[in-house]
Amino acid sequence: MEIIGYAGALVMGLCLGLIGSGGAILTVPILVYLFGVEPLLATTYSLFIVGLTSLVGATVRAGAGHIHWPLTLTFGIPSVVSVFLTRTYLLPLIPNPILQAGTFILSRSSFLLALFAVLMVFSSFSMIKNPPNQFPRNSNPSAGGYWHVINMLLKGFLVGGITGLLGAGGGFLIIPALVLIARLPMQQAVGTSLVIIATNSLTGFWRDYEFHSRINWPFLVHFSTLAVIGILLGSSLARKISGDKLKPIFGYFVLVMGFYILFKELFLS
Repeated sequence: MEIIGYAGALVMGLCLGLIGSGGAILTVPILVYLFGVEPLLATTYSLFIVGLTSLVGATVRAGAGHIHWPLTLTFGIPSVVSVFLTRTYLLPLIPNPILQAGTFILSRSSFLLALFAVLMVFSSFSMIKNPPNQFPRNSNPSAGGYWHVINMLLKGFLVGGITGLLGAGGGFLIIPALVLIARLPMQQAVGTSLVIIATNSLTGFWRDYEFHSRINWPFLVHFSTLAVIGILLGSSLARKISGDKLKPIFGYFVLVMGFYILFKELFLS
């Protein structure tokens, strides 16, 4: 199972490099089901892995000029604030167990995994449907005025909440927002998304200082190294292969996995 898990780390990096999203969608299930990491700790692991991997990918994209820095700040600042608030105040409020009715017990771990599975299902729909760069694009990414900025700030805060709660980067929400609202070209949207994901994830990991003593650092370094190799390969392949062609295939895989995890945690636990 560990060999499959490490192969999954490579695939996770490839996905981030090719389509700019899907990293944590794979990372958390791999950590929980293939390596036996406790779900809450797995979100901390995921924040580090996805954050480091995205940072490497963003550095590569920055060298190619594929990052829109003003939008990175507009979207990223409320995201970081939301990550910090969620990890600090919201996550500790979740009781354990969540629900107990007769013989049915919904633990916090199962609840977080079920919530993550719902996120997987929603993210799969955004991947399966028409790629966002098929929509018409404004030549000026900063056009839209006051409501454009408000929309981006709200989307940023939402993505930060998801990252903080589930350890997911939220690329499946960031990229459509950047392409459809901000009218960025797909290459710039992916690069900008990676910067935001890296900042959010590493902020969340830094906030989880109480979990750092429980981290298996050699394992985390090995997993992260494979993920980084994957994103470097994915970034290289992105120049030759359109990520939009791969997105629907990956989306169907995520959809099946989401329903499987949802069924397992709610009915088989």
